[in-house]
Amino acid sequence: MAVDYPDAACSLQSMRDSRYIPLDFDALCRRVVELCPGAVSITTYDKKEGGFNRVFILTTDNAKRVVARLPFVRAGPPRLTTHSEVATMKYLQTNTSIPIPKILDWSDDASNDIGSEYIIMEHAAGVPLHQRWPTMAGDQQVRCINTIYQKVKEMVDMKFPAYGSLYFPHLTAYCDGLIDTGLSRIPPHGSMKTHLRLLESGRTVLKKMSRDPRIRDAATPTLLHPDLHKRNIFVSDDDPAVITGIIDWQSSSMEPAFWYADEVLDFASPVAHPAHPSLENQLEPNSERCTKAFDICTQLSGPRLMDEALFRQFRYCYRTWRYGSVAFRHELIETSRRWKELGLAGGSCPFPTPTPEELAIHQKEYRTFEAAHDLRNNLSSVLNTASDGWVPPEDWEATESAYREMFNGMLQAVLTNESPDDDEPIKDEEDLRAIWPFDI
Repeated sequence: MAVDYPDAACSLQSMRDSRYIPLDFDALCRRVVELCPGAVSITTYDKKEGGFNRVFILTTDNAKRVVARLPFVRAGPPRLTTHSEVATMKYLQTNTSIPIPKILDWSDDASNDIGSEYIIMEHAAGVPLHQRWPTMAGDQQVRCINTIYQKVKEMVDMKFPAYGSLYFPHLTAYCDGLIDTGLSRIPPHGSMKTHLRLLESGRTVLKKMSRDPRIRDAATPTLLHPDLHKRNIFVSDDDPAVITGIIDWQSSSMEPAFWYADEVLDFASPVAHPAHPSLENQLEPNSERCTKAFDICTQLSGPRLMDEALFRQFRYCYRTWRYGSVAFRHELIETSRRWKELGLAGGSCPFPTPTPEELAIHQKEYRTFEAAHDLRNNLSSVLNTASDGWVPPEDWEATESAYREMFNGMLQAVLTNESPDDDEPIKDEEDLRAIWPFDI
């Protein structure tokens, strides 16, 4: 069935509009100078574009380096997003040893002289980990992972009385919040009825599951960094196992502990089985060692071992707008099938059992989803990009060239495979283009 996507020109204009900031740059520079004793002027500045913020790195005439972060409208609710980020950073600075840049000034009121909400902070010491990582020896990478894990554990050990905010005082209300988020983000393309029906069925299942004592025991409100990857971690240039700064705390919140159960640092993530053999030799050579190192750190903390089938539904339900309905439907089908095996009380699962015909269609769709998901992860790992394909402007040309070479290599491999497996979701060029995650 054909899918109607928004017109490309309209989509591009919408993206540009969402990144527009009515900024008085001169006023920003004056404020930075005021915040740096002894400074008279700004000598240089560098502008960087992120997914949710515009960032200026400014240097004063007395060699002070300062970072100004201004959120796009798509970053989150006005005022609340900035206010929450500042509060989180200051709380962590007070209660942990996590190195976080000092906030010099901030405003959550866009009617200020600068014309935008902003956070002005000291520049993190050291260098971004993603710059040092490729040249680090294996033992340095392992020591770095251990150091980062110790910082993460400090956050895990903190105690909080509620989830994220006062809107979620208990787990049942939290389930409603997840489902309502999914409902609010249903895309304009695809089957809206499918999403609505699935999410409403999911609401009933999640609320019933949330009464299980095991899930409640694993739902302690926990604060972790929402986007902890190499670009947000700074290390000493002399010894990259020393963490000198962790940045970008935007959208941090307290979530049930199980929410983070599958969160792994990007450089310690298990290597997914390549979506196609042509990617087999392009993955990072030390990834297996790093994965084991992170696992050892985790095991030393004495984690509780629980069946992840009890928690995956919670993570997929509000993401149907992003991944489609297939993944969430799969979790509901598996939950229904394993309801008694998982020891869930209250009779049978409220999700209706699909017919054999419906199940066959779903299994085919799920194999395609898995192939697309693995392909995105593999490409992000090989190209060193964010999961949405974002790359720093300075890396764009090199990344685009490598990206096109990889597509052409995979396409050639697909076209020369004369006897693909019946279950192989990528059989021809049309299949490959259908699951390719980024623009060609």
